[in-house]
Amino acid sequence: MKKVIVLLGLFCAACNLSAQTKLNQEIALKLSRMPLHCIPSEFPNKTSHLSDSVADARLLPSELHPVFYGCLDWHSSVHGHWMLVRLLQEYPQLPNRDSIIAVLDNSFQRDKMEREASYFGKYTASNTYERTYGWAWLLKLDEALASGKDPVFQKWHQSMQPLTQKIISLWKAYLPKQTYPNRTGVHPNTAFGLAFAYDWAKQQGDTAFLHQISTKAKEFYFGNSDMPAYLEPDGSDFFSPSLMAADLMKRVLDKKAFNTWFEQYYKTRSIDRLCAMPVVSDRSDYQTVHLDGLSFSRAWCMRSISSQLSDRNPYKVRFKTASDAFLNATLPQIFNGGYGGEHWLASFAIYALLETP
Repeated sequence: MKKVIVLLGLFCAACNLSAQTKLNQEIALKLSRMPLHCIPSEFPNKTSHLSDSVADARLLPSELHPVFYGCLDWHSSVHGHWMLVRLLQEYPQLPNRDSIIAVLDNSFQRDKMEREASYFGKYTASNTYERTYGWAWLLKLDEALASGKDPVFQKWHQSMQPLTQKIISLWKAYLPKQTYPNRTGVHPNTAFGLAFAYDWAKQQGDTAFLHQISTKAKEFYFGNSDMPAYLEPDGSDFFSPSLMAADLMKRVLDKKAFNTWFEQYYKTRSIDRLCAMPVVSDRSDYQTVHLDGLSFSRAWCMRSISSQLSDRNPYKVRFKTASDAFLNATLPQIFNGGYGGEHWLASFAIYALLETP
């Protein structure tokens, strides 16, 4: 308990600063311990595996997934790995650097990644496993490794290519068949997945995939207007469906086209609702604590969108101000809800603080 109080005190002190302030090494160290703890923790676990038989129904999480078996579920393990990679890149002198490298080096073994890749297509429903939330974070992890200058990142990047290429092939096959977007505020949200896929394709110079993504994004969202965001959020949302779509369109449209599109996208009462702080009534509840994640994802979307809005748009400043408020209010809560938040929320916080303008 004393340790938790000390950690909260450090977070509260940090969060009294402007949310524009980058993470410092002390806070990065505190955050890094969360995925460092949960990546090798097999239980509690939610496998989401659809069994074909008694034989595979009896497999342990680590038998199904030799790398991404911890942190409660596959996708949380993936973005826990991403978070540790990004913290190593930002803070190469972290005091627990050796522990982080040991955990990551154990994960980024080519034979393990080949076994991870083989899972997709091995069972009846496994081709759709983690579509597209886990796929998106896997590409974000690959993107981070590809950009790393330290040889260890390049080694790890090469090791995970069997899995990366498997996900890319599945996504390219799926996109032409995806008739409608998923506008949920949780894992299957289409706009979130396409945004991360766009970033990966742009970095890798995969013009065919970029074209696929841009075409679908415009098909799904270009004609949207007067979005009813005043109805958001649902009770377990960690995404704003409308903001995620806008964050995607910010990528695929040039600045002038995006500003024209955005002028028709929201009415004032929707903006008011989006800028209101989500109420998290019980952080020990694994679903309700999702709403802390909503604060972080709203923050990164609002920052991203704000950077593309023209100076005369009043929402440019309002979104930036709201983003800071979400971060300031929610950062201290990361250690305040038990494993239901601890196994994933820090990744959302790091993305909001490091990856958006």
